[in-house]
Amino acid sequence: MSQKVKYTSSEHLITRQANAEKEFLAQFEENKYTIDNPFVVQNPYLINPLCALILFHTPRETAPTVTVCGKRFEREDLRHTFAADTFHKLPVLGLYEDFANRVIISLPDGTEKEIVIQTAKLPQDVCRCLNIMTSADYMQDNFMFLTPAGKNLPTAYDYKGDIRWLLTENTMFDIKRAANGNLLTGSSRFCRMPYNSTGLVELDMLGKIYKEYRLPGNYHHDQFEMEDGNLLVLTQDFHRETVEDMCVLIDRNTGEILKQWDYTTFLPQDVAGSGSQDAHDWFHNNSVWYDKATHSLTFSGRHQDAIVNIDFDSGKLNWIIGDPEGWPQDMVQKYFFTPVGDVANFDWQYEQHAALICPNGDVMCFDNGQYRAKKKENYIKNRDNFSRGVRYRIDTEKMEIEQVWQYGKERGQEFFSPYICNVEFYEEGHYMVHSGGIGFKDGYAADMLGPFLDAKDPAVALRSVTVEEKDGTVLYELETEGNFYRAEKLSIYHHGENLCFGPGKLLGRLDVTPEFDTVPDAEPVDAQPDAWHNIVIEEDEDRMVFHGRFERGTLAMICLENDKESHHYFLNTSASWHLAMCSGAFLEDDDRDIKMNISKEGLKGKFAVKIIINDKKFDTGVSFFCP
Repeated sequence: MSQKVKYTSSEHLITRQANAEKEFLAQFEENKYTIDNPFVVQNPYLINPLCALILFHTPRETAPTVTVCGKRFEREDLRHTFAADTFHKLPVLGLYEDFANRVIISLPDGTEKEIVIQTAKLPQDVCRCLNIMTSADYMQDNFMFLTPAGKNLPTAYDYKGDIRWLLTENTMFDIKRAANGNLLTGSSRFCRMPYNSTGLVELDMLGKIYKEYRLPGNYHHDQFEMEDGNLLVLTQDFHRETVEDMCVLIDRNTGEILKQWDYTTFLPQDVAGSGSQDAHDWFHNNSVWYDKATHSLTFSGRHQDAIVNIDFDSGKLNWIIGDPEGWPQDMVQKYFFTPVGDVANFDWQYEQHAALICPNGDVMCFDNGQYRAKKKENYIKNRDNFSRGVRYRIDTEKMEIEQVWQYGKERGQEFFSPYICNVEFYEEGHYMVHSGGIGFKDGYAADMLGPFLDAKDPAVALRSVTVEEKDGTVLYELETEGNFYRAEKLSIYHHGENLCFGPGKLLGRLDVTPEFDTVPDAEPVDAQPDAWHNIVIEEDEDRMVFHGRFERGTLAMICLENDKESHHYFLNTSASWHLAMCSGAFLEDDDRDIKMNISKEGLKGKFAVKIIINDKKFDTGVSFFCP
């Protein structure tokens, strides 16, 4: 049988990182490394080329300080003092690319050691800073972390716009710092189109993954850490026809689902849709926020132009912020707010993202403004529209709402993002507004979302603009190439010692992949499919991902077979169009290319992989084992 199907088998990144760690620790143990000849490992966990790890022993407990020297002057130095110990494992973070970085280790007794770490140039297609306005004094040791909205990579920029941190894995959606200093973000592992990944990952700034929390309904968009460490995560149930309309609370230590909220129990699915709504993606939840003062959850539903708040325990609806047009009158009277104050300058939010509750109970979000109307005949063209950060003050007794702040409306189409984006509340009067989905075609705001624009077209420009404003004065503005999902300002180092040796953990579980009951008659063929189909089968520890190219309307099915049983999975080759594409990481250039994830959950034994294409069943020559 000629080999036309490509097969790859790889260990999970957690396993590969554990093997790399075991190897460099074994090398370290072979010699007695001191501060005079420390052991230096660049990119120790394989996915952060702008970091290193320095290891050495001292005879007595001491607290070393690491200084990454700035390119230009001392004010740019990054300096961090670690906890006292005799075994020192020092993350070196924020290295400059393609540069001989001076790193100084100093001890309290005055001992110093200088090390030079040469880094390579980053990949050519990373998104560069185009313009930045701020100062070293304002940013201090903070970088602006941007998370990807396409095939770009998680990237952090310093006050000069230099890239100082980058992951070569396309981790998904929001990135938030947990109480322990680690980062929480989505796995880069594909699970379901258009952008669902296997789950949530916890990793440190070096890129080491400590946990992946797999979910039966996968992960999308957002997460929130509770005070007890447990995690609110956005998900869905793939055994029904709707998506992005569920939230779960998962146990931080085990990955077990402790509680879930189903939005179909408190919201109608067929009213007041935004211009991007369809029956499948009726709500499109893109953020979750827990408010301790009211013990409530707030969700942002892009496809209902609605920010909704529910009781944490009962799941009952408390209120809705949004244009009431198109909603049932009884719901308008009970749950919606009436604008007060400067009503002439009041605007509702449309297709918003990243809703949050301020300490005083005000509600903030990024108002994308897409369509900016509930009826099609009133839709506003993107070139005439605006996006903004907005803050509303609500009175839940009187059911009144007042717009108390906004930024972005005055910038018009240059700041317009029809999708993604976020806001951050730092303190009263001090906010961040990230317009990360800006796209231009022929000099005007494009009619299509960024993932559907051809970035190679000279008439197309994709941009991300992040602004920080304090008391009405802009203190920071960053413009980069490409679209970025969200921005978070974070210090590169965190208090305490975060790096812990030992293998990471895969927690939770994936769902049993739904099968197709009807199996068409197909003639077995002792050959592989034609090379045109470009079939690639990727296997890792808990799943298989099938890639293939098919003409639209082709009957196609994956068959897993052995002597005892068979399983069948339908491949949807019909044309599909996504009205929302908050991350285009999994999109293919050729719309005939499709991919499907098949979980090993529920499978046991060795299976041959076969594929039905129209009236023939081909043997791929690939088999895999499910323990």
